[in-house]
Amino acid sequence: MTIEQLHTLFLKHPNISTDTRKVKKGDLFFSLKGDTFDGNAFASKALEQGASIAIIDNAAFDLSNKKTILVEDTLKTLQELAKFHRNYLGIPIIALTGSNGKTTTKELIHAVLSEKYKTNATVGNLNNHIGVPLTLLSMGSETEIGIVEMGANHPGEIDFLCQIANPDFGYITNFGKAHLEGFGSIKGVVEAKTELYRFIKGNHKMVFINANDAIQMEKATSIQSFSFGTKNVKSDVVIDFVDANPFVKLKFSEIVIESHLIGTYNFINIAAAIAIGTYFKVPKEAIKKGIENYTPSNNRSQIINKNSNTILLDAYNANPSSMKAAIENFNQLDAVKKVLLIGDMFELGKDAEKEHQSIVDLISGKNFEEVYFIGKNFFKTNVASLNATKFESFEEATKYLSNQKFSNCSILIKGSRGMALERLLEIL
Repeated sequence: MTIEQLHTLFLKHPNISTDTRKVKKGDLFFSLKGDTFDGNAFASKALEQGASIAIIDNAAFDLSNKKTILVEDTLKTLQELAKFHRNYLGIPIIALTGSNGKTTTKELIHAVLSEKYKTNATVGNLNNHIGVPLTLLSMGSETEIGIVEMGANHPGEIDFLCQIANPDFGYITNFGKAHLEGFGSIKGVVEAKTELYRFIKGNHKMVFINANDAIQMEKATSIQSFSFGTKNVKSDVVIDFVDANPFVKLKFSEIVIESHLIGTYNFINIAAAIAIGTYFKVPKEAIKKGIENYTPSNNRSQIINKNSNTILLDAYNANPSSMKAAIENFNQLDAVKKVLLIGDMFELGKDAEKEHQSIVDLISGKNFEEVYFIGKNFFKTNVASLNATKFESFEEATKYLSNQKFSNCSILIKGSRGMALERLLEIL
């Protein structure tokens, strides 16, 4: 079966499933493989649960009843189908990547553009070689603009995803110390993330750039661009920071926008959404409405009031750049008793020891009531310069913290996804 024929079948059954726990009647089931499972073994179950067709790549599971389609490689077929569908739709696609803030920025752009257009965006952080195809295949004939988040932890990945999504517009949130284990250095991060710029340039498309970011300005030269920035730099859209105590407030074209996002670092994420909305001619008041109606979730920049404490939950992910930004912002907030609950940062490779100690040293210069470090990496650091408590494991931390009484405190919880520090909410 050709990709064109499969796409015709997909148009009749436009819902894709890769998990038998989520199969719905009429779905096309793609039997993907994982490190510990073979999706081919679940094809029969998917059909029993209502899937219309199962795409497999192992002849041993071919049911020979016209309900299975045997292909050479199921994942590659999914990717090729997504690429074909994207070109079939012919709609504008905005791709975004970066070290920090991808998902928040994507959701803000979605919120703004949805005020005028039927917009479809990546769900959650499904931003890899499987998530990007599934995002594209979730777009239908009613979709007017698509927003595709792209993640990467090794060189070549962004370019590969661009080959599938064929974006018309690109935006890079920033270049930070994320996935150093795969990229090797900040230079490696910049080289990998700007694969998006090189694809856009090679296809004569457009990038959105933050005029306050020197790296973006340098790497985007000779590419068609639309820029945003504060009034001290030259840009197409001027957006000024007002304050962030705790929520980010900004001013755009005489309009004051009060967001539900904490942290000065979210100013740029909001500004990007405003700029992109402006480019697509979303009315100013609609841009304001989209930003102000957006409330973060999924452990990202959330404020939770519990008992007498105010908890700033930012536990979705962490790297040295985002950790530093969160701590600096927390330090600037108006609060009497500030408590830090900080968890390990992952995927730092040979730089892990240095980067964790750097965070400890940063905190030692601040005035926090109590500081707690959780995880094997932070446990190895030297905390003699500040009054802090270290725990090698989450279990040790919860055992100790369960007996502590936090009252009238502002508490920042920040750590990598693998630490799942949102579990601390149960004992605070």
